Parts: sequence; C-alpha cells; structure tokens
Amino acid sequence: MANPAILTVDDDPAVSRAVARDVRRRYGDAYRIVRADSGEAALEALRELKLRGEQVALMLADFRMPRMNGIQFLEAAMDLFPLARRVLLTAYADTDAAIDAINLVDLDHYLLKPWNPPEEKLYPVVDTLLDAWLATPAPPETRVVGHRWSAPSFAVRDFLARNLVPFRWVVADEPEGGRLLAAAGLGPDSLPVVVTADGKALVRPTESELAAHVGLNTTPEADFYDVVIVGAGPAGLGAAVYAASEGLRTVLVEQRATGGQAGQSSRIENYLGFPDGVSGAQLTDRARRQAQRFGAELLTTREVVELSGDESSHLLRFGDGTAVAAHTVVLATGVSYRVLDAPGLAELTGRGVFYGSATTEAPSCAEQEVYIVGGANSAGQAAVHFARYAKRVHLLIRGDDLTRSMSQYLIEQIEGIGTIEVHPRTEVARGEGSDHLERLTLRDTRTGEERTVETSWMFVFIGAEPRTSWMPRAIARDERGFVLTGPDLISDGRRPKGWPLPRDPYHLETSMPGVFAAGDVRADSVKRVASAVGEGAMAVSLIHRYLEGR
Repeated sequence: MANPAILTVDDDPAVSRAVARDVRRRYGDAYRIVRADSGEAALEALRELKLRGEQVALMLADFRMPRMNGIQFLEAAMDLFPLARRVLLTAYADTDAAIDAINLVDLDHYLLKPWNPPEEKLYPVVDTLLDAWLATPAPPETRVVGHRWSAPSFAVRDFLARNLVPFRWVVADEPEGGRLLAAAGLGPDSLPVVVTADGKALVRPTESELAAHVGLNTTPEADFYDVVIVGAGPAGLGAAVYAASEGLRTVLVEQRATGGQAGQSSRIENYLGFPDGVSGAQLTDRARRQAQRFGAELLTTREVVELSGDESSHLLRFGDGTAVAAHTVVLATGVSYRVLDAPGLAELTGRGVFYGSATTEAPSCAEQEVYIVGGANSAGQAAVHFARYAKRVHLLIRGDDLTRSMSQYLIEQIEGIGTIEVHPRTEVARGEGSDHLERLTLRDTRTGEERTVETSWMFVFIGAEPRTSWMPRAIARDERGFVLTGPDLISDGRRPKGWPLPRDPYHLETSMPGVFAAGDVRADSVKRVASAVGEGAMAVSLIHRYLEGR
C-alpha cells in the first residue's frame, strides 16, 4: 500500500512551495506530499486518490483562493475523505473566518502565515493532528477479488461503487489475491469473491447478498407508509427529502443503487448551488444522508414487480414475494441506456463494453484509447472525465455536431481539451475480442465506409428507455412507454377511462389515483437533474392535497 498522503493547496506559488517544502522535510519519509495550486485541482487530486484506494491523512488549505476558497474546498473534500484532518492557512485579518470554519467544516486547526520557524509553529500542530489521525480506527475494509476482464467481477465493483460502499479491488492473479483466496479455502473458479470487513468470504454473491453484508438496508421497518417512492434517482431522492421532512412516513425503494444515471455522472456543472460543479456520487450521497436524517427509510436491491390498489391504499409487491402498502406512491424509476445493437458487443459487456460512466474503470484507462458513444450531456461529461486519464478519448456521434443534444458549456469544455476527438456521422458496426474487447469496427453513416480501431474501452450513452414494463395496465403510458400524467391524461375534455374520482388528475398524478410520477419516467419531462428534483418535491405537495381530499 502507498504511504498516506498529506495534501497542500495554495494559489500563491511561493507559499505553495514553502509549505510543501517544510512538510516534506519533516514527514516525507512516511507520507506522500501532494501539492495543488487551486481548490479545483486539489479536489481532482483527491478524487484520483480515492479511486486508487489510497488514504489522505491531512489537508492544509489556504483561505484566500479565487473561485473556491479554502473553506469551500475543505467542505467539498470532507465528502471524499471524512477522516482526514483539516487545517486552514490564513492571514491575521481572516481569523474570524477561520473561527467560523471550525463549525462549518469541522476544522481541526488554523495556522497564521507565515509559520516560521516551522519547528515552533507548524510541526507541533501537524504532529498532533497526524497522531490523532493514526489513532482513529480505519473504517472496515471490504475487498473484492476477481479477474481483470470479468463481467461478474465488474458487476460487483460497480454495485459497491454506485452504492458508495468503500472497497479495495484485488486482482486474483496478484500475490494478495492468491493469499486471500487461500485463506478462504477457495480457488480461481470461485471468483468473484467478496471478503467483508468481518472476514466473511462471499462467493459470486448476488446484489441482495452483497447489500445485506455491507450494511445496506433491504428490509422495511413497517408494513404500511404514507408514501412509497419507487426509484432513488434525483426525483426519488427529492421526493424522499420533502416527504420525510414534512412528517410523512416515507420509504424509498431502489432496485440497484441510489442516484440513478445522475449518480454515475463524473461531473455535474449546471446544477443550482454548486458553482464549481459536483460529482453525481457526491450529490447522491448528500441527498441520501439528508433524506435519512429526516427519517426516510432507504431499501436497496428490492425490485418492485407489481402495483395494485385503489384510491384508499396501494400495495407494492417485491420480487421475493414480500410487499409493502401505502396511501400514495411516487414512481421515479427513471430510464436506462439503450443497448447498442451491434454484433459481438453483447458477450463483451462488462469486459470492455460498458453502459454508463463506469468510474471504477477510469484509472485503468491511463494512456489508453477510449471510445464513448453518444452525443448528450452524459456522454460529454464522461468524455471530459476520461480525458484526465486516457491517451485520447474518441466521442462517436451520429449527428453532424453536438449542438442539438449537448449543453453549450460542455461543448466548450470538449473543444478546449486537445485529447478529445469528436467523430460525427459515426456508428459502431461491431466489436471483437477474445476475453475482452480488443477492436471496434466503425462505420460512416453517410458513406457506409468502415474502418477498424484497436481499443479495450467503450462506454455507451445512447438514448433512454423507461423502466415501466412492470407497471399495471391501469397506468397509462405513451407509445414509448413513458408514464402519462395530469393534463396529458385528458382527451377532448374527458378524464381517462376508468377514472373513479369527481376531479381531474393532479398535474403529476397518473391514471391510477394516488399514484404519481416524477422525473425522467414521466412523458415529456425535462431530462435534467434540477427538473427531476423539482418534480419530486412537487409530487409531495400534490400528495398532501390528495390525502387531505380523500
């Protein structure tokens, strides 16, 4: 394992060099010193350390930095390394801000500049903080042992990463992988193996087994609720926060992982309140913790397969036969990426072909040629993210350019990154490889001309399909399967067939009274994180109206 890191960040080059020099002189043998010249650069360094499974012991940040000051940086850094000790470097005039930061970011200490001599003003403080960090028990570690090019191994890692469960990836062919398998009395045919924090070895675990052993809740505490929310993407999380905060008994049911497609985003830069951007994982984690703080329950790996009921109560049945009931339901199941229909790709899924932004794979793409299929924001965000690691990122789009489907800020970012190349009017004709993807055949959609490229990495972001096949026929949908709500259910001034109430459906209400839809699953919704959160909140206000009018 690499030495734990001490990170220093200051936009003044002279001060940055001085603090890094003084820290390295005293602690360089036992700690790796990482230096950054801005809050944004420091956060990116922390994300890379997080992805590599490394530890950060201490962060020293200057208070006065443009765009992101030291307090803002430390607040964001807490999401990545909550156990790291935090120090603010400040001038005498800013001591009030430093004192305020003690509560805001749980600041451990602030140092006045200059700190000369370091033997008196710097080292005693850092010594104390490092001793405290070393004495803090490390969080339990989950280890995943598997093959590099294995779809089941990737599925386990992706599930843990998307549920924000810390784990360490161990390749079975490496010495540590062999030792872990031998200790568990297992062989290579058992992979993937998950070794939990308490030492239990799970052989080829299902997602439900994983959830139960890594602390994720899978069992509801009650049989009846005021509201059941199906789907924990931005719309579902927004509904959970508002419902629980307003006193409704709330349970949020997710089949796979919180965050939905937004949770897979490497960087969301146009979400209100985050001027420096926020990763989908960070936004998801904050929303999840916020909902749970208000009392909402969160169930994972629970697939809803049936919905029934009337205007008085609704029953949701899970795949294992158990069920929960509620006065109201919010459908926030979102959408899934369409499968790329080209020969050779299906058998390579999870082995070089990935759907969505598989951030766990980003460090492995270092100095590689990466291909991304899609022209919307999710594809653009992935291209910018993977460009930090890859030798070159190739963005394949069927249209003439990006302007029809991608936000302008992302287009400008992509144009400014020399290692991203956009290929217009290009589609994937087929994929080939033995144990993993090795080459792609690309086709010009205008001329039909084909060419072959060597690559082991392709990430697909094409279109969206609503997750509505399990819903009852009583819930009306459009020709593409998206749920119709409110005014869209009224035709020629008439309410939907079978509608039992003497009023029109509320704006987000489906053709089943008391069942609401929010976010991407709803027909003609705006496919943006902010609008999904807003619809989740609006659904709760309509639920109050529904409950009061029964």
